Amino acid sequence: MEDRLRLCHLYPDLLNLYGDRGNVLALKRRAQWRGIELEIEQVSMGEKFDEDRYDLVFLGGGQDAEQNIIRTDFVSGKGDAVKRAVEKNKVFLCICGGYQMMGTFYEEHDGTRIDCLGAISVHTIGKENRFIGDTVYSCPFLSGSKILYGFENHSGRTYLGSGVKPLAQVISGAGNNGEDGFEGAIYRNVYCTYSHGSFLPKNPRMTDHLLQCAGKLKWGEEFSLADLSDEMEEFARSSLLTCKNA
Repeated sequence: MEDRLRLCHLYPDLLNLYGDRGNVLALKRRAQWRGIELEIEQVSMGEKFDEDRYDLVFLGGGQDAEQNIIRTDFVSGKGDAVKRAVEKNKVFLCICGGYQMMGTFYEEHDGTRIDCLGAISVHTIGKENRFIGDTVYSCPFLSGSKILYGFENHSGRTYLGSGVKPLAQVISGAGNNGEDGFEGAIYRNVYCTYSHGSFLPKNPRMTDHLLQCAGKLKWGEEFSLADLSDEMEEFARSSLLTCKNA
C-alpha cells in the first residue's frame, strides 16, 4: 500500500485569512505521526486542477477583493474539474469565503447576485453587519468529543439546500446565518465551515475524520487510523472552554 495521500491547496497565495494555512499543517502532522505522508501541492491562478490526482482539497477564506480575483478562474477555469472531484467523493475542507464559492450564488447586500461554482446546494445572502467572535459547536458524527471550536468573521448568511446537511449545531456564536442554529455544510465528502483560527488545530477529531475519509476512499473501507495521544491537544481545548466561560 502506498503510504501517501495528496492534498491540493487551492489559491494559497490569495486565500489565507486568520491562519487558515494551519489547517493544512494540522492534516500533514496528524498523518505524519501515523506514518502517512501527506504530499501538499499548491494550485493557484491559471494552473490546472486534476481531480484524479488529489485525495484531499483545501480551499481557505479571503476578503471580497481576493475572492473576486479568483472567482472567474475558479468557476470557469477549474470549475468542471472541481465538481467532478466532489462527485467522486474526494475530501474537501472549505472555509468561509471558500465555503460560499462552492455554493450556487452570493447575493450582495445591494441585491447584486454573483454566480458561484454550484458544486453544493447552498447560497449566501450578504448583509451589512458582521458576525464576529469565538464559536462553539456540537458535531454529532465525530468520535470522542463532539465539540468544535472556531472563530467567525462574516457578513454572509448561508442557507442549505437539497441534499446538504449541516456540519454542526451552534452552541455559541452565529453559525451559518444566525437564524436556524446550524453551522457549516456537508455534501458527500465536502465539509464547509465559517470557522477560522485555524479550525483543524483546535479540533483534532475533525482533522482525523477528514484523513479517515480520504484514507477509506484511497485504500478501502477497511482503512483505519492508528490512535494518537492527544493529551496536549485536549489540554489546549479545555483552556479554550475555560476562557469562553470566564
